[in-house]
Amino acid sequence: MARLSAKERAQLPDSAFAYIDSHGRRRLPIHDAPHVRNALARFSQVAFEDEAARDRARNRLLRAAKRHGIMPIGFISAQLQPQRRLPKGHVTFLLTDLEGSTELLHRLGDEYAAMLADVRRLVRAAVRRAGGYEVSARGDDLFAVFERAPAAVEASLAIQRAMRDRAWPGGNDVRLRIGLHRGRPALTDTGYVGLSVHAAARICFAGHGGQIVMSSAVRAAVLESLPEGVSLRGLGAWRFRGLPEPVDLFQMEADDLPSEFPPPRSAAPAKQAVNR
Repeated sequence: MARLSAKERAQLPDSAFAYIDSHGRRRLPIHDAPHVRNALARFSQVAFEDEAARDRARNRLLRAAKRHGIMPIGFISAQLQPQRRLPKGHVTFLLTDLEGSTELLHRLGDEYAAMLADVRRLVRAAVRRAGGYEVSARGDDLFAVFERAPAAVEASLAIQRAMRDRAWPGGNDVRLRIGLHRGRPALTDTGYVGLSVHAAARICFAGHGGQIVMSSAVRAAVLESLPEGVSLRGLGAWRFRGLPEPVDLFQMEADDLPSEFPPPRSAAPAKQAVNR
């Protein structure tokens, strides 16, 4: 790749000065140690299209650092750790889980992996458009976080609508359950830690495919800013294994999405349903 002139570099968007584009491909040359250090230091300026692109870029830069004898520690190392980019303070968690994944695996066989990759791309796109951050993707679930609770609502609705509109292999009905919870977890070198993280997972797994379930903490943060045609139905207070107090659950309903689901799974009712 030819070197760019100072004038050409000045005309590039800010993200180009990270040397890597949003797909994780090299944009500017990395010929020597100063270029490598600059690329590493500016890594966080790039808005990657997904975590796969970020991983490709990170691995490329680490290989370049190794070739030039650079040990990416301190500030540079912090730039290369995704958890350093995650928001702190009060955040809203969004967790998705694939309903009936074992049965789908038996039905789809070798097509299952491609189907799961499609689901992840769909979820990641919705999270990214709403301004969220992917925390992790393990098995058939994906964990994301938002600084603003209304953005998590936006992403949840977009995910369910995209899942509904997608034609899935073999005509199978592929559905996600979505759980939303809000809290103030600790952000460590290994990610988020705290009871709110466990609560988010319990809330998600209590739902059914096609359903969006949230805690009262999220409801309080979004009630005055719900999109037109969207409402919340009280499902009551439920006790979950490992959580000290019952959790008031609410179902998000939209005019164009299913609204009738069985009672929450993996939970015991604690009191009467909270009114709309």
